Amino acid sequence: MEEIKVSPDYNWFRSTVPLKRIIVDDDDSKVWSLYDAGPKSIRCPIIFLPPVSGTAEVFFQQVQALTGWGYRVISLQYPVYWDLMEFCDGFRKLLDHLQLDKVHLFGASLGGFLAQKFAEYTHKSPRVHSLILCNSFSDTSIFHQTWTANSFWLMPAFLLKKIVLGNFAKGPVDPKMADAIDFMVDRLETLSQSELASRLTLNCQNSYVEPHKIKDVAVTIIDVFDQSALSLEAKEEMYKLYPNARRAHLKTGGNFPYLCRSAEVNLYIQIHLRQFHGTRYAAIDPAMVSAEELEVQRSHLSYNQDPEDNQ
Repeated sequence: MEEIKVSPDYNWFRSTVPLKRIIVDDDDSKVWSLYDAGPKSIRCPIIFLPPVSGTAEVFFQQVQALTGWGYRVISLQYPVYWDLMEFCDGFRKLLDHLQLDKVHLFGASLGGFLAQKFAEYTHKSPRVHSLILCNSFSDTSIFHQTWTANSFWLMPAFLLKKIVLGNFAKGPVDPKMADAIDFMVDRLETLSQSELASRLTLNCQNSYVEPHKIKDVAVTIIDVFDQSALSLEAKEEMYKLYPNARRAHLKTGGNFPYLCRSAEVNLYIQIHLRQFHGTRYAAIDPAMVSAEELEVQRSHLSYNQDPEDNQ
């Protein structure tokens, strides 16, 4: 249970990167929590949005690796919003507060759906330059819970946690995946009833992505081939929606590959962000580009030389 929580990497992250709390709405109970690391001179950073069960900490390995290569990375946790438009409006205000015109978004599961909805919401005055969608979806009807979406706010916390845990992997998994699940269960325990209820409401209220509004956004889709909460149909739907997207497949990784397969996920993020090097939408410090390129090549070589990891 304690593996990730007591790991040197996690402890380094917690002691080095300060957690910021920001209020941008009139309602001061709506607090955004975020880690903002890397060079502040970068005006188009990559922002990480967690799944229903996650907090801003779940991307600590991405923050660590990417800032080491010279990227500016923001990992955040959203406040209680009950409606997608309300979330999008709050997120826009947060970007205004941080003085960020455009950003790259990495969203896991619900985080990926929210990232797509935000890109769609701001399509007339675009705020999203690119998307990385990890184990994500484009239509909430796949969860067959749209009819219960309006009642989550009434449910006690233990019941909401039970609903979320029902989507976690069952049966034997490798030790790293087991550690990732334990860590996510631990994070889930820190969420309040209203935080969980609002996230499940956003996850399940009847909504879908309108792809024609975000057709100019560069997209990478990261998927796993083993058991995850997403059905094959949901994955196929994503491929259809983004026919030009880059696809990054992991043989294994379950629901939380950014925790248990972080090296591979970080490599895919690097490859995605490289296309913006040398432009005003680069998420990396220009002085670090050559070192980062070498790192990508080295990672790519070792990655492809290992037959176990070849897809």
